[in-house]
Amino acid sequence: MLRLPRTVYDAEHLAFGEAMRRFIAAELAPHMQRWEEEGMVPKAIWRRFGDLGALGAGIPEQYGGAGDDFRTLAVAVEAHARAGMAAPAFELHTGIVAPYVVHHGTEAQKRHWLPRLASGDAVASIGMTEPDSGSDLAAVRTRAVRDGDAYVVDGSKVFITNGIVGDLVVLVVKTAPERKAKGVSLLLVDTSLPGYRKARNLKKVGNKAQDTAELFFDGMRVPADCLLGEENGGWKVLMSELVQERILVAVRAAACCEAALEMTARWVKERRAFGGRVFDFQNTRFRLADVATETQALRVFTDRCIELHARGALDMHTAAMAKLYSTEVQDRVLDACMQLHGGTGYMWDYPIGRMWADARVHRIYAGTNEIMREIISRSL
Repeated sequence: MLRLPRTVYDAEHLAFGEAMRRFIAAELAPHMQRWEEEGMVPKAIWRRFGDLGALGAGIPEQYGGAGDDFRTLAVAVEAHARAGMAAPAFELHTGIVAPYVVHHGTEAQKRHWLPRLASGDAVASIGMTEPDSGSDLAAVRTRAVRDGDAYVVDGSKVFITNGIVGDLVVLVVKTAPERKAKGVSLLLVDTSLPGYRKARNLKKVGNKAQDTAELFFDGMRVPADCLLGEENGGWKVLMSELVQERILVAVRAAACCEAALEMTARWVKERRAFGGRVFDFQNTRFRLADVATETQALRVFTDRCIELHARGALDMHTAAMAKLYSTEVQDRVLDACMQLHGGTGYMWDYPIGRMWADARVHRIYAGTNEIMREIISRSL
C-alpha cells in the first residue's frame, strides 16, 4: 500500500516478523473475543510468546534472551499491531520492564528474573501511577521504610497493565518523602509476597483483553536486596528508560495506521452504495489520499527513529516528537477509516472499531501528549 521501500530491517528481522504473524493468526486471533470478555489472556499464552522468542528481544543471551537488538522487538510489535491486537502487552514486559533489570539490576537480580521474563514463566509490570497523583513522581505516596534487611511498603497503585497476571512489578516508592521526586526508589517486587494485594481488574474503553489492575500494599516486607539501582535514585532510572518506552508507542501507532489504511481501502472497494462502489466517490478517494500521505510520512519518521534507537543514538526530544506525532496521526487516521466504514465500523465485531478504541490511550500513556509538547518546547 505504501510506496517507499523500507530498509530498517534485514532478512532475519523480516523472517521473525513473519513467524510472529503466523503465530498471532493461529494462536491469538481465534481466541481474542473470549479473552476480551474475560478481561485478560491466559498465562499459557505468555509462555508461548516465550517459546517464539518474542519475550527475549533486548535481553542478553547469557540470561536466556535473544540479544540486544531493538529491531527484533520493533518488528514483533509491528506484527502485533497490524493484527489489531492490544493484548498481551508483551512490549511493556519485554521493551519497558526488562530493560530496567538489564541496565540497572545487580547480577543476582538479572540471573533471578531475566531468564523467567524471557521464557514467559514470569510476567512483568511497572507500578507507578497512583489514584491521587497520576504519574507525578513528586506526588507519589506509596512509602517504603527501611527496617533491618527489608523495606516495609504501604500504599496503592492504579491502572497497572499486567497487574492481574503479573509476577514481577517494578514498584515506584518514596523512601525520602521530603525530597519529593528525588526521594523516589524502585523495588523489584515478587507479587506473591505477603501484603501484596491484587484488587479488581479495571474495565476500560478499549484494550479489553489486557488486564489492568488496582494494587494495594499493606505492611509488605520487600527484601532490601530487591532495591533496583540506588536508594533515592529511582527518578534517574525512570528517566533513562523513557526513550524506548516512547519510541515503542510510535512503532505500534505507525503499524496500526498501515493496517487501518489497508483494511479500509479493501472495504470501500467492496462496499456498494447508490449503485456504485464507495471507493468511487471523490470524498472517499480524497480521504484515503490524506490517510495514505500521513501514514507514509509517519512510517519514514518512525523507521528513522528505530534506526537511531537501535544504535543508541535517539535523544529524548526526538523520542517525544515520535510519540506525539505518531499518536496524533493515529487518531486522525483511525477516525477517518472508521468513518469510511459507516455504521459497520462502530461495531465491536469489526477490527477497525476495536483498533479505534484501543488506540485512544496512546495519547495518554508513556507521558501524555501535553507533557511531550513541554519536553519538545524545552529543546527549541
